[in-house]
Amino acid sequence: MDTLKDPANDRHVKTLKPPPHRPLTKSLMFPDKLKNKPDWKLLKDHLQKEGRVSKEDLYKLVGDCNKLLKNEGNVIYLQDPLTVVGDIHGQYYDLLKLLEPKVGGNPETTKYLFLGDFVDRGSYSIEVIILLYAIKLNYPNTVYFLRGNHECRQLTAFFNFKDECLYKYDQETYDMLMDSFDLFPLACIINSKFIAIHGGISPDLKSLEDIKKLDRYHEPPRSGLFCDLLWSDPVDQDQGNLDGQWKGNEVRGCSWFFGNDAASKFLQKNNLISIIRAHEAQLDGYKMHRWHGGKDFPVVITIFSAPNYCDVYNNKGAVIKFENNTLNIQQFQYTPHPYLLPNFMDIFTWSIPFVAEKVTEMLYNLLQVGDQVDDEEVNEEDIKQFKELTQQNKKFDKQSTTGSNNAKNTEKLKKKILFVANMIKMQKTLREQSESIIQLKGACPDKRLPRGVLTAGKSAIMDALADFNVAKNADIVNEKMPTMAQSPQQSISINKSTNSTTSKTKKK
Repeated sequence: MDTLKDPANDRHVKTLKPPPHRPLTKSLMFPDKLKNKPDWKLLKDHLQKEGRVSKEDLYKLVGDCNKLLKNEGNVIYLQDPLTVVGDIHGQYYDLLKLLEPKVGGNPETTKYLFLGDFVDRGSYSIEVIILLYAIKLNYPNTVYFLRGNHECRQLTAFFNFKDECLYKYDQETYDMLMDSFDLFPLACIINSKFIAIHGGISPDLKSLEDIKKLDRYHEPPRSGLFCDLLWSDPVDQDQGNLDGQWKGNEVRGCSWFFGNDAASKFLQKNNLISIIRAHEAQLDGYKMHRWHGGKDFPVVITIFSAPNYCDVYNNKGAVIKFENNTLNIQQFQYTPHPYLLPNFMDIFTWSIPFVAEKVTEMLYNLLQVGDQVDDEEVNEEDIKQFKELTQQNKKFDKQSTTGSNNAKNTEKLKKKILFVANMIKMQKTLREQSESIIQLKGACPDKRLPRGVLTAGKSAIMDALADFNVAKNADIVNEKMPTMAQSPQQSISINKSTNSTTSKTKKK
């Protein structure tokens, strides 16, 4: 595809190639030689260059993939060799790294199972979906998807996937993709010994038949087995101990924590040896929950495949590779990606802090009446100067006929200058630390920085970006399921037997 033209020859970074000028044409995306299947390799390179796909071709891609997803069961069964992938979260350039032969494996020769959370948080979720759907259409018997908790209307509206769809396409495209996510299977049995799910097990899960009986073709509910498969977590305790088998999951705002007793009971009853799941960021990209002791096989294995999560976690990504009944962990580092302003912000909105700083400086100078006042405090000498100035001002004299009124007005001026001085400090921090603030906002998709960060200055911002644990703690509020008021109500119901779809409104 032709790249964007530069007729004025004023492109500042000549070594950075401009993105493709137009969306990929249908004849290139669906070449005749592939018999109506997408050319995923061409797509991969096109999207890597920040190219786009037309809405018409995107609809065809998703529609064709839906036919495959709709006919897969709630529980799928796979044998090794197999690569298991955890959360991706819109990190397209890290997905490209993952698909390399030395990491996850070439999709042409590798069987893949993705455990969900393809979208949100990162800025390239659309690209992730397009590439993975294209790969699945080429290799329908070796590429499989499970549903994550982010493949739903509640979270994609709360985080940034809906914004991304509106920025790159429109509301209709967002609704179409949400309907597609309703088709994803919920669990996978690997080598007849491992159960793979996105979140975890449930008090309502006694056997695999309970999963098979679920109606999965709709928005996940806020409680029950369907919810727990996407939301529950293993307890963060070395021995997996809990007071009882289950504990309410206050971190998620829904579902449960499960421990060694609940996990072991479920595995034993179903003749399985371990639970493989995603759903939680890990410093090393994975975690082995060895609740039976260091020498025993882990009861739970968590895998996370989004390195440097949200551009602030500084964690590694990892995948699980099964081969000949052997399990190996393959780690990988993050890949640099093109820079985008947070939440697909336009340049005008981004520039507001800089403009605000200048406006605040003007206000500050007006209130000073020409004198310089320290940013940090207003001393008694400043007050004395203001008293002298106000005494010389005839208008002010008329308003200040008594000593009491004069003192009150002086105090008001002092408070105004203190306020503007604090505003200047905040605006100065916004301007000088804009890059760090934008990184910190990557962990705060509610668009709010932690309270007090701006007034505390540069040190507080850098501390908030210091390491994985700090980033994870700062981001923990975003691990919760959104409240009812934040959740959209549109859902979809699908009758599998007739392959028909009907949209309807459901209250969750």
